[in-house]
Amino acid sequence: MIHESLLRYRGARYSWWALALCIVSSLLYATQGGRQEPGGGTWQGYVLGTVGALLIVWLALLGVRKRRYSSGAGSVQGWTSAHVWLGLALLLVATLHCAGRFGWNVHTLAYVLMCAVILSGIFGVYVYLSTPRQLSANSNGLARAAMFAELFDLDRKGRDLAGKCDPAVNTAVKSSIERTMIGGGVTAQLLGLDRSLFMRADPQAVGAGGAIVVANADQQGVIDDVARRVPRAAKRTEAANLQALIVLLCRRQAVLRRIRRDIRLHAWLRLWLYVHVPITIALILALIVHIATTFMYW
Repeated sequence: MIHESLLRYRGARYSWWALALCIVSSLLYATQGGRQEPGGGTWQGYVLGTVGALLIVWLALLGVRKRRYSSGAGSVQGWTSAHVWLGLALLLVATLHCAGRFGWNVHTLAYVLMCAVILSGIFGVYVYLSTPRQLSANSNGLARAAMFAELFDLDRKGRDLAGKCDPAVNTAVKSSIERTMIGGGVTAQLLGLDRSLFMRADPQAVGAGGAIVVANADQQGVIDDVARRVPRAAKRTEAANLQALIVLLCRRQAVLRRIRRDIRLHAWLRLWLYVHVPITIALILALIVHIATTFMYW
């Protein structure tokens, strides 16, 4: 249960490390005074800045450690736990380093980027702690490929059953299958948007066999269209076919919901990395400029 024990790894060992670092940094900051005001220009400020810079570099190495499977430098779980807790402590260390003084310069830029990395990291921790449980509950232990296999089987049965019904029903069901939209762009995946369509019979429509293309979000449009035809069925066999078709379409709707939710959860799982990693790279570059300019004008 890696995801559940991430923050509590070995008795939350690294939370105590982070707390100790915060206390020591605060005590060091408190020793400043006299003629020179607290800030990055005092020896205490330089010590805090050095600790902060080393922390940033070490935290950025987590991605390297994850890809070195045979490394003996501690477990990935331990590194990740330390990454979370010491990353939070970094916010206090950096703030004490600059004594909360900001301006329109590269030093403040580095601080802002650091805050952005930490905030995106907090979001990432939430995603990694909550998403695996949601994925498991949604899929019932099935891989996405198995859910698609079930969907394709329902599609085949739906086409066969629709072929036994009225031509208008046949057109509606087959078009709903052909025009089902799954996934899509980034926004569609993250929000689970459904832009599916189907062809609904309309006596006033010109062309396309007297049908119009309408929205079919969550497959509810085609289900409602077929359901409305049951009371008007001329034969008992036709009514039975329509009822069986409604049951099948509802099963298909449930499978599509699970697939879309699976796609949406995985999209959120990837999204924070697409933000966290580039900002981390920008932070390291800004940190290099920050250090270089500091020693240039020291």
